[in-house]
Amino acid sequence: MTIEQLNAKYSISGQLEFVAGKGGLPMIQVNSAKAKALISIHAGQVLSYQPTGEPEDVMFLSEKAYYQDGKAIKGGAPICWPWFGADPEGKGRPGHGFVRNRGWNVVATEALANGDIKVTVGLDDTAETQAIWPHAFSLRQEIIIGDSLNLSLITRNTGKEKFTITQAFHTYFKVGDIARAKVLGLAGCDYLDKAGGGSVQKHQSGDVTIDAEVDRIYLNVGNILTIDDGAFNRRIQIASQGSKTAVVWNPWEKIAKEMADLEDDDYKRLLCVETTNAADDVVEVAPGGECRMVASYRVI
Repeated sequence: MTIEQLNAKYSISGQLEFVAGKGGLPMIQVNSAKAKALISIHAGQVLSYQPTGEPEDVMFLSEKAYYQDGKAIKGGAPICWPWFGADPEGKGRPGHGFVRNRGWNVVATEALANGDIKVTVGLDDTAETQAIWPHAFSLRQEIIIGDSLNLSLITRNTGKEKFTITQAFHTYFKVGDIARAKVLGLAGCDYLDKAGGGSVQKHQSGDVTIDAEVDRIYLNVGNILTIDDGAFNRRIQIASQGSKTAVVWNPWEKIAKEMADLEDDDYKRLLCVETTNAADDVVEVAPGGECRMVASYRVI
């Protein structure tokens, strides 16, 4: 659909409109009494969320991000699905699945009675996706924008055979200074240290601080994590459902310089705390069944 057709069908007067974004990609722009947000229909991805009265965006978005078909957008809340990390079958398929670098569809928009804005975007299997991952599915993301940002990723198995998935909200949070940021709520958890090779299980003592490359899958986590951002003098609470693992990632200096879609010093301004079904946290979806993973972000 064109921008004009999308606005004719789905815009909400004074609160939600469709615009041409960078690279000509169609974007959903939300500006309500509660918050501002930007959603890319490409990748079905929230790129920006800023509650009213907050001086800084909750999300980090790279100035050098790619905006083109077949490329992932570096920042916001990318969707990793139907696998997290490397191709689980070793077939050379792209890391983190195939939904974060292709167009999604707008399913619905709604102004809720409490003043929140709800957007639903989706992706269904096609001959192209079947060639990559031979399963029938209906994937939906419900995005509720208000005093908090609530993301629900709903997987439905529309085929006749069960399948398994791993998945993530690979969310990039904006921090004032990585040296003054820490993650609360993971003390006492074991984790897989992907930066250290991935096979060794380690134990988290105290809060998570970042002073080098960090790429960890935390196991058996609770459903509330918090980013303490000392430089911006704020805390971001992450509440999850349907997830037993969480990933903490920062590329640090060397990898940031190697990434063409990051500024060399962007590692100082971003912290990924990801709600995931990763490692052994694998979800099986029966024929006709569904699963739901939820992440809710709030400045507290």
